[in-house]
Amino acid sequence: MDSLITAAARALAVGDALGALKRVALRDDAPALALRGIAMAQLGDLVRAKALLKSAARAFGPREAVARARCVVAEAEIALVSRDLTWPPKALEGARKVLEAHGDRVNAAHARNVELRRLVLIGRLDEAERALETLDPTPLPPAARAAHELVVAGIAIRRLQTKAARAALDRARQAAREAGMPVLTAEVENAADVLNAPVARLISRWRESPLRLEEVEELLGSGALVVDACRHVVRDDQLSVSLATRPVLFALARALAEASPGDMARGTLVARAFRGKHADESHRARLRVEIGRLRAELRALAEVSATKRGFALSPRRAGETVVLAPLVEGQHGAVLAFLADGEAWSSSALAIALGASPRTVQRALDSLAGEAKVQSFGRGRARRWMSPPLPGFPTILLLPGPLPSD
Repeated sequence: MDSLITAAARALAVGDALGALKRVALRDDAPALALRGIAMAQLGDLVRAKALLKSAARAFGPREAVARARCVVAEAEIALVSRDLTWPPKALEGARKVLEAHGDRVNAAHARNVELRRLVLIGRLDEAERALETLDPTPLPPAARAAHELVVAGIAIRRLQTKAARAALDRARQAAREAGMPVLTAEVENAADVLNAPVARLISRWRESPLRLEEVEELLGSGALVVDACRHVVRDDQLSVSLATRPVLFALARALAEASPGDMARGTLVARAFRGKHADESHRARLRVEIGRLRAELRALAEVSATKRGFALSPRRAGETVVLAPLVEGQHGAVLAFLADGEAWSSSALAIALGASPRTVQRALDSLAGEAKVQSFGRGRARRWMSPPLPGFPTILLLPGPLPSD
């Protein structure tokens, strides 16, 4: 490797993309193409970066398997950043194995981090944690250690383990300082901001207030009966009952929780659960049926009893009943939660991340676009969707991944 390639690689290692380009911008050999691709990625031109890395991978000879594998890892990271979740993960796994076989521990660890970030993004936290157990970050250089700790923090945040998340972010912050990369330091600080911003609302009969992630964790362990409108479950500190596939039952549970320890009138319950303006006899009959179903679902957590004017919810073990609600509510909150990261998503990538059908996601995007909550650019397969980050939008609680006791 000649001196210009070496100097460009060192510049990229500390985040100096312009310094790297000055050395290889006019060269078309395989190493220069690869370094130019990484530099363009650091500068934010992901389309050009992807094209350069593909050209570099083709230009490397059959004996340069490690160089080709590094190009594949860089392509995979660009795909992740650009939210191209259709990019084949098996190609990244194959590249990682090549790097491990040839003793390139640093780039193999980077490939593993890219794999883990993808798993966390789509909510496969158990799989990500199992993979983390096989990776020891201690011998890695500072930048790789920081990336590793960001993955650890991401999993802890999704699981509402705020102490573990803060510890991982502190380690990531220290490693980023050692690496001397301002971009990496900024990424760590952006991740840490999640812990200090409101992510949900606490609603009860007596009050309504915003909650930070740490306060949500404390609430779920407080012994209160929590009707969780972010995950559509009802829980206390011992048991959790999911009503995610029973929207009518959840609407009734939430309405009763907001009125607890008092009751809620039948007419109000009909309006909340069935969206009926007037409670006629058919509505009342259906309400009795649905209340019976709710009573059966929550029998281990709470009692649903009839009163003169309606129904009341009384916890069996908890001393208080509260509702945990998103800061911004709407029919397509989960879609907005992903788009609030400021990245451009394709509808197919959103479908993969949400575990929903592409058609369902497209209908949600069309509806949100009609309300001016999202915007798109491009056409066909190149079409991407974005939404400006909403202040305090509860991205974490609406993204996939189990919470404590799930």
